[in-house]
Amino acid sequence: QVSAALKEGRVTPTELCQRCLSLIKSTKFLNAYITVAEETALKQAEESEKRYRTGQPLGVLDGIPVAVKDNFNTAGIETTCASNMLKGYISPYNATVVQKLLDRGAVLLGKTNLDEFAMGSGSTDGVFGPVRNPWSYSRQYKEKSVLKSQSEDEESNWVISGGSSGGSAAAVSSFTCFAALGSDTGGSTRNPAAHCGVVGLKPTYGLISRHGLIPLVNSMDVPGILTRCVDDAAVVLGSLAGHDPKDSTTIQDNFKPFELPNLTDISKLSIGIPKEYNAPGLSSEILALWSRAADLFKNAGAKVIEVSLPHTRYSIVCYHVLCTAEVASNMARFDGLEYGHRSNMNKSTESMYAATRREGFNDVVRGRILSGNYFLLKQNYENYFIKAQKVRRLIANDFVKVFQSGVEILLTPTTLSDAAPYMEFIKEDNRTRSTQDDILTQAANMAGLPAINVPTALSERGLPIGLQFIGRSFQEKQLLSVAKWFEKQVKFPVIQLEEVKRHDHDVFQHQKSASFS
Repeated sequence: QVSAALKEGRVTPTELCQRCLSLIKSTKFLNAYITVAEETALKQAEESEKRYRTGQPLGVLDGIPVAVKDNFNTAGIETTCASNMLKGYISPYNATVVQKLLDRGAVLLGKTNLDEFAMGSGSTDGVFGPVRNPWSYSRQYKEKSVLKSQSEDEESNWVISGGSSGGSAAAVSSFTCFAALGSDTGGSTRNPAAHCGVVGLKPTYGLISRHGLIPLVNSMDVPGILTRCVDDAAVVLGSLAGHDPKDSTTIQDNFKPFELPNLTDISKLSIGIPKEYNAPGLSSEILALWSRAADLFKNAGAKVIEVSLPHTRYSIVCYHVLCTAEVASNMARFDGLEYGHRSNMNKSTESMYAATRREGFNDVVRGRILSGNYFLLKQNYENYFIKAQKVRRLIANDFVKVFQSGVEILLTPTTLSDAAPYMEFIKEDNRTRSTQDDILTQAANMAGLPAINVPTALSERGLPIGLQFIGRSFQEKQLLSVAKWFEKQVKFPVIQLEEVKRHDHDVFQHQKSASFS
């Protein structure tokens, strides 16, 4: 819709950019952005405007405001990973995905907030403070949430945005941009997408370049896409996917962007319902919604069958071992010598290393480095790391067997419950929370499969609940087509942010849930 408006001249890229920038200022209390690149964004919008005037736009994304998670390198704009370790670090180059967006004329508004080095599931552990879920300020939530006392207001009642790409999800959900990049290692794009009521796509491992994404777990990291509808996710995917000579793990074949068909007949479709995803702690509300979604497919003529992924119950433990082992290896580069923070401790090189890492990393990051190094010790390597690699193969094989049996798409919950209030969430430590919150999402990363969160309904508390679709490797077109069909059926409500006007009178006045495809 916005792309068409730009083409027809009903709105200019500069006007669109200015509107989004003023919304970012109005919603500053959400803490979705770490850096807002106002000057750069307006320059990019101006360039876009010139192209539209001469009738030579670069495509659907030309002039569209986007945001990028602050663990992707951006030339000339600070990249912090929400950590003291990288405060003030400006990369000399753009991540491939960022460059591809800019090459297609997208306007980069800024960098979004996250858990430090993307380690977490609430976007509460970064050095710049927690991200607030825009739905905390929605009419839907306000009407349902009963305040415990008159004195208690949203300052203590707001809910988390999910993580670790919570800033990107909140930015898209609050209309400050039309698409955002996140990263997904164990669910870090799909989890906040579910909590913020947006679409979150984790593509097949190797479909999109990781070059310039500051690594967490090299064998699982995937750049994720957050948008307000499935069609938009397909458009962004079309711009980002394909081989990159700078990333040896990307596919060799050329990727052909696709337009999603409007499915009318799904009678030939086979949907699998993995019984192991009815995990301990799954709320009765989400279980009922999952069941209703399965019935929706069945009533439309699709074949819906219960399937088993027997090694799912070991996956979270396996994920923890592999994740921390790779984290320990990746974090070794932050030594205070080449870039980032450097301690003033100068007794010896060793003491400088130790002090730099103590000052630069938070407890969560240091804890994962310690765990990972323990699993990689010579006496533990076979028992932990090698064993976890073998279990990972079994988990991947479970998916292969199910897909070989004729099932094309798996339907599962994305999260165990709707978004937790911040005060509740921080009662438990990061590791416990991540273990609970990644349980339904990390298996897709271990198997390298594409998965998408589709916002489905509002909970009894007036907060978004999403369901997850998992597809076969490199079958994004089919996965997104099914997700689009489902999205049309469920008609997820638009967030109503009238209450935010108390923070600023102009907020959301002119904004609707616009998509750009």
